[in-house]
Amino acid sequence: MSGEVRLSRRRFLKYAAGTAGALVIGIGSAEALDRPPPVGLLGDAWAQVGSYLRVAADGRIYIGVRDPDNGEGTATSLARIIAEELDADWSRVIVEPLGLGIQAGNGEPRFTYGRQRSGDATSIPAAWADLRQAGALGRWLILQAAARRLGLPADQLHTENGVVIASDGRRLSYADLASAAASIDAPSTAPPLKATDAYRLIGQPAGDVDARAAVTGQLRYAGDDSIGDAVVAVLARCPYPGGSLDTADREAAGKIAGVYDVIDITPEQGQLAGTAVQVPSIAVLATDTWSALAGRAALKATWKQGPSVEPSAYTLEQKALELFGDDAGAAEPSTVRNDGDVAAARKKAARALEATYFQPWIAHATAETPNCVVRLDADTSITVIAATQSPRAAYAVVQRMTGFKPEQIDIQVPRGGGGFGRRLEQDYIAEAVAVALAKKADTVRNRPIKLLWTRDDDLAHDYYRPLAVHRLNASIDRKKAIVGWHQRMASPSMLVGRATPDNRLWQSELVPDALPAGLVPNFRSDWYPLESQLARGEWRGSPHVTPAFATESFIDEIAHSLKLNPLDFRLAMLGEGRQLPYNGRGGPLDTARLANVLKLAAEKIDWSRWLRSENGLGIACSYVFGAYVAHAIEVAPTADGIDIRRAVCVADVGRAINPLGLEAQLQGATMDALSTALNLAITVKDGKVQQTGFRDYPVSATQPLPYEVETVIVPSTAEPTGASVIGVPSAAPALANAVFRATAVRVRRLPLLRELSRLR
Repeated sequence: MSGEVRLSRRRFLKYAAGTAGALVIGIGSAEALDRPPPVGLLGDAWAQVGSYLRVAADGRIYIGVRDPDNGEGTATSLARIIAEELDADWSRVIVEPLGLGIQAGNGEPRFTYGRQRSGDATSIPAAWADLRQAGALGRWLILQAAARRLGLPADQLHTENGVVIASDGRRLSYADLASAAASIDAPSTAPPLKATDAYRLIGQPAGDVDARAAVTGQLRYAGDDSIGDAVVAVLARCPYPGGSLDTADREAAGKIAGVYDVIDITPEQGQLAGTAVQVPSIAVLATDTWSALAGRAALKATWKQGPSVEPSAYTLEQKALELFGDDAGAAEPSTVRNDGDVAAARKKAARALEATYFQPWIAHATAETPNCVVRLDADTSITVIAATQSPRAAYAVVQRMTGFKPEQIDIQVPRGGGGFGRRLEQDYIAEAVAVALAKKADTVRNRPIKLLWTRDDDLAHDYYRPLAVHRLNASIDRKKAIVGWHQRMASPSMLVGRATPDNRLWQSELVPDALPAGLVPNFRSDWYPLESQLARGEWRGSPHVTPAFATESFIDEIAHSLKLNPLDFRLAMLGEGRQLPYNGRGGPLDTARLANVLKLAAEKIDWSRWLRSENGLGIACSYVFGAYVAHAIEVAPTADGIDIRRAVCVADVGRAINPLGLEAQLQGATMDALSTALNLAITVKDGKVQQTGFRDYPVSATQPLPYEVETVIVPSTAEPTGASVIGVPSAAPALANAVFRATAVRVRRLPLLRELSRLR
């Protein structure tokens, strides 16, 4: 027997008896309703839909998680939401990642799991309602089965830790009831959810489900996966955007022991950015990694510049300054927001301030470099194994390149070693498929291929966070309040080449309602495009991160110029608690909640020392995807730079599903943000990226980073938000503000240590 509970026209819960007496509940979208029952994980009596819950007859509880996990703890948090409503014994829960759910429907793909994407802290808020309903349905069905078994009304039963307990003391385990529960008729409406004060999993700290495997070296990442007798492939890529091959000794490469094949790979033309082979390359296929790398070295490939040479950062910065200073109006910006009249406010102002800030290109440098395994079975099917943040985007690439039908494509998504937005791009998957389609040597024609990237490959061919230049102007009245704010930003948009109208390219760089919008009566933000051929992509919430450094630093500058405490100045700007309109995800913006995280950060670092401390204290805040975050940093000056003595991060994310996982995300994001601000920059010289490894791109250098990041998680009953990027935006400006207090040097250009050394 099976049943279905409709939540809306597009969302439903479906349940059935699985194999071996299991109760299986699926969570899906309406486009999956007509999927024929597959054989496999859930048994041949079950149509696999969405994330799922399976209560097995042996007492184990399997929870399938649709969204990729690249170390964010997504799998743990999503599983605990279901387990909470089910009232499951967490020690019996087994979490299983799901590959891409896809089926054919009238010749078009139908995606079983809906969005199935990780990035921009979306997983928890997107799944919160459905996962609770799935767990609640499971608990309701089990209670009905127990009521029949015990001959008692269901309201005389309650559940606790995987056991049904009757009012007379009799007990039945979920395992005893799983099969019978699957035969219960569906309720007419969705079962009631738990009262939040009855939660015993949500809100309690829990280690990551993969923690033990990770620390003992047993966790398998994408790079550990392979298929049978796969051959290793590495690519020699053109280092010049728009460039081409000049010379290559293919014969010498082919003579290296272990090398099977040498293949030219040509970029696809006319495809959207991030979905195709990025540059011309030569693939070397070999029996192992060492042989493949030796073969690549033997190529001694040389490359030619394209028709236009990629400009240096200095050239782009000068162009930005020209655009800002174009009084003739020849360079028309995209106006992102325009409230009141900033020009009139400037004329009436008692004081006006201006500052310009510079940020470099930034690479993702994920701990695990891109990699992909592909098995192509003639013209019948293809299997792709890759850590991607967007399995649906991966499918689109594979389908376009092969022409296969949906049922011929299998996308498997193992654990990835860091995402940060890099794995939203599918270029490495496109490369692997291109190699699989092109291999011709008899020794490799029918064998899977495993494409590997080295760290050099990763830094030279990333989808970088764009370089940016900001010019900010503020108008101050006689009461020392900001009455006018004009923010101009110039950068290469990451949306170029992504089917986005030219007049909307600013969307990847600026958020219209980002503060101080809504707090200043006369407010304007403009974006100017800069031309670049470098590939660009999402980096840890770029439209929030990039402007935050300039905005929060400038607010600190204004407070200093007015001889005001930066904390008090920010709180005065926020004013009385109120709801500000916010059209981005997470709105409206509650100024009281933002003020609260500022106050808590100040309290934690003892802001009362702000004026008298020998060290410098800095503070900054941000509102990101519905989360309220503040950083407070303490910096001590040293003979050759600075030492970060303390770092505090306070976050209000609504209801925290797993506080321990949230703490880890805040700590990791803060350390990454500080490391990036202190040391990192991608530079271009003679048309190509200069960085080749951690030796000249020193991610997470131990000094002068703090020993730990002190975190405060604000208790809340509000709807939960995500956490993966929220600890990034306000860290860098809090650091720069602390450096100013410690050294009297205002750093407006990143990376900070290099600029501080120059200015001192």
